[in-house]
Amino acid sequence: MRSLKKAAFLKEWGAELVTGNICDPESLPPALEGVTAIIDAATARATDSLSIRQVDWDGKENLIRAAKTAGIDRYIFFSILDAEKFPKVPLMEIKACTEKLLAESGLNYTILRPSGFLQGLIGQYAIPILEGQAVWVMGDTSAIAYMDTQDVAKFAVQALKVPETEKQSFPVVGSRAWGAYEIIRLCERMSGKQAKVSRMPIGLLRAFTRFARFFQWTWNIADRLSFTEVVATGKPLSAPMDEVYKTFKLDPEDMTTLEAYMQDYFGRILKKLKEVEVAQAQIKNKKKPTAKDGRTYPRF
Repeated sequence: MRSLKKAAFLKEWGAELVTGNICDPESLPPALEGVTAIIDAATARATDSLSIRQVDWDGKENLIRAAKTAGIDRYIFFSILDAEKFPKVPLMEIKACTEKLLAESGLNYTILRPSGFLQGLIGQYAIPILEGQAVWVMGDTSAIAYMDTQDVAKFAVQALKVPETEKQSFPVVGSRAWGAYEIIRLCERMSGKQAKVSRMPIGLLRAFTRFARFFQWTWNIADRLSFTEVVATGKPLSAPMDEVYKTFKLDPEDMTTLEAYMQDYFGRILKKLKEVEVAQAQIKNKKKPTAKDGRTYPRF
């Protein structure tokens, strides 16, 4: 369950907010009353008090069981691309097991498998470059086909409308895979600033991950850090999408590319920064002493 206060804006879109907690089975039947479809995007965060296993496995078992009892018509689940290939990475193993659980549940499901979201690149690359902070890169990691979360949502909604998507799994990825240095160069070009790149050896990150597992309060962090094993393979996290677009009856031209997303972000931020600079300059000029002849003089 997330904050109802933070979700209040959804009411403006016509949504009815109902509380429920997938880790509390008794809260689910009332929450699912009158519901015909579930779009399941719940997952543990690194800062959560509960572990990935508690939320992404135990919680999903509770939700799937409750969905069967409630007679839910459609169940849309967000997994991760190539989850079955990384059984030693906790989140990937759990996602793969949940896919199997859904396939055996008897529910009318659709599994969507993204590889990464454009929104995450802002904090990882754009903001550090704008603020002159270090951008951390783990050597030659896998390129990732990022997709806008709003475009991913289009696939989820469309899956409810298209019978051909029932009881199947689909990759949901961007038009091309991007490497870390490609994204950095793109951000440099659009921001007009040079990035300060710091390389972190993958061996050091692995050692820190093992160390974090010694303490219960850092288990979530360790589980998230173990995800580096996925990108350490050097193999692109991407997949063909032509048939997927045809099945979902969506147009790839309507999707946001990484270039367009970053251009929009930097365009808005740089415009805002310029407006702030002009406002500050105006305030500063008003405070300067002015001679009778209209000229301004510096303070000493």
